[in-house]
Amino acid sequence: MDVDVEGIIRCIRQADDNGVLVKLQQFNTQFAQCFFFDVEERDRRKQRKLEEFRRSQVKQCADSDSDCDENDPDDRSLILRQTLAVVLVRFITSGVKCRLLRVALRTLRILSRDKKVLGPLVTDNALLTLAKLAGLTTCDECGEASDPESQFYDNIISSLAELPHRHADEVESDAEPSDPNEDGSAFEDEIKSDASVANSSDQDSLSWLGSHRPSINEMHKENLHHKVLERGRKDRRESKMDDEEEEEEEPGDEAQRKEALKVLCNVVYNSSWAQERFSALSLMSGLRERLLFGTSCSSRSSVQFYELRLVFLITALRPELSTQLQQEGGVSILTAVLENTLEVQWKEPNQCVLCPAALPISLEASQQAIEILKILFNITHSSHRKDPSDADAALYRHLVGILRLCLLRKCTLEEDTDELQGHTVNLLSAIPLQCLDVLLMVPLEPSSEQHRGINMDCVHTLLMFMERRLEAGDKVKEKLTPILNLLAESCRAHKETRHYIRNHILPPLRDVSQRPEEGSTVKSRLIRLMTHLDTDVKHCAADLIFVLCKENVRRFVKYTGYGNAAGLLATRGLLGGQRSRSSNTDSQYSSDSDSDTEEYLQMKDRINPVTGRVEAEQPDPMEGMTEEEKEEEAKRLIMLFNKLSRDNIIQPMGVDAEGKLVPMSGLKDAALAEDANTEPDDGGSKE
Repeated sequence: MDVDVEGIIRCIRQADDNGVLVKLQQFNTQFAQCFFFDVEERDRRKQRKLEEFRRSQVKQCADSDSDCDENDPDDRSLILRQTLAVVLVRFITSGVKCRLLRVALRTLRILSRDKKVLGPLVTDNALLTLAKLAGLTTCDECGEASDPESQFYDNIISSLAELPHRHADEVESDAEPSDPNEDGSAFEDEIKSDASVANSSDQDSLSWLGSHRPSINEMHKENLHHKVLERGRKDRRESKMDDEEEEEEEPGDEAQRKEALKVLCNVVYNSSWAQERFSALSLMSGLRERLLFGTSCSSRSSVQFYELRLVFLITALRPELSTQLQQEGGVSILTAVLENTLEVQWKEPNQCVLCPAALPISLEASQQAIEILKILFNITHSSHRKDPSDADAALYRHLVGILRLCLLRKCTLEEDTDELQGHTVNLLSAIPLQCLDVLLMVPLEPSSEQHRGINMDCVHTLLMFMERRLEAGDKVKEKLTPILNLLAESCRAHKETRHYIRNHILPPLRDVSQRPEEGSTVKSRLIRLMTHLDTDVKHCAADLIFVLCKENVRRFVKYTGYGNAAGLLATRGLLGGQRSRSSNTDSQYSSDSDSDTEEYLQMKDRINPVTGRVEAEQPDPMEGMTEEEKEEEAKRLIMLFNKLSRDNIIQPMGVDAEGKLVPMSGLKDAALAEDANTEPDDGGSKE
């Protein structure tokens, strides 16, 4: 069903608010769940052409397409949506009643999912209008069109009247190819970036709204260069919480602000030009003020979630705005919002009250907390390696006290608990390491996990979280590298944490009958990751086990086998068995010994150091050969290796003085150079 733009304009001109409301509600109902306008249209066109080709109607293909495009309007629907966006942007600035305004904003929200309709929504006037409706600014809109209302709508209607004729002409002049594998439509073209198209759209905003206006088809042609809307994950919060019935019960101003924020979220996400204008129009300051206002409110507002979502998008997409928010006290503000969201009560400084009988975190609170954690990560991830000032360290420790609550409390839904813990882990990995001691500085409870008198509840939770991610096995890099890095850094910095985790992951060796990577234990899974295709994953897994072995090469090889350990050893220049030079391991790690079990000592001499297990005895391949035959076999093997090396099939390697793999030719050259440097000294001493 086509959008009745003419009917909407007619109702607007007649001040028939009820008529506009009914028509927009019909559109909203029809397209409420539609996220993929362009993809569906492109697929229909491809399928139609393919069917025609299969029926061998190549000759009639162009005519058939023309008729079909005229009657089954792939392009027409897009042009009508663009026109509706132009009309509604003008309409919402004219003092619309509350309920009608909310419905109009909902229509704009649906339209803003489509990148090809963004043109009218990324002008400064449209962005400021939406920001004002969202409560982010009190500024009046800029660049208001000078057209009278009647002339504006007359131009739109006249362009719509020309639409069928011009559309047919365009299809006739642009004959589509008959090759079924070639899509002649402009939907396949990705000629310009979203920013460049939006840029030209903003510069020509007065042309859209003024007297010198291009036709609707010309606007359509310009917008064809937008990228096709890609599939994204649907907002779970939207489906679980924001039903239409619930929205109707909200106060009018709050529902209006929520819809305006949703439109802004879509526009900012889909358009890099809108992101740039968001920065230029200083709308981040308005968002910051809204968040600051939220910290003083006793009641939680559903609008705040979308304010946080918009802050997350803009800080993720515009690094300079992330830096700006951090410099303007964003960490402090967001920590206060998180504290308010989770209704934190304090027992001691940096120690939250954690009641086992407390109710789970609600769906709304958990989703809001997740957004806050994502924003905090965006603005703090560059601080991990820096030494914080005393004030920043105190602020981070206060935040870590709340993050401990995020780790240990359950949410209403199990999947929300896992997601909340995942984002908590991400943020903990971004906070300066010296501030994480708050996680352990908690008095012991009867039910606490403890090691040597230190509370290990958080460490145990992190271990269980890592195990769940290991068992899941999906999106390994995204989901596992943060927790592996966090545990490795924590073990490197805190002796008791390392002891506790080592007892859990690397218990004393007893069974050496199978390879270290075989089995379903946590150790086996981690060792399998050490040979993962992704470099980051294998380095993170190897680093954790290496730290648990106190960066001792012999112990590391003992637990993993030389074959699995070789990657990390080669990267760090430890193939020769040297001690790690990355840090002062003698002072960093305690001198406690890794006592071998009786079972291990009995089998130690039979263990293959490469595979890390006891291998079955193999027959001697040279048994029964004379010394001359052995020498001949050795020469033959040397000749084969030389041939492979000359043909560049293999490259003989050796370990240099720094423990790194280098070509044998390089080792030979280095040895000759060293001899040449020592010869003059010998000659001088003789003289």
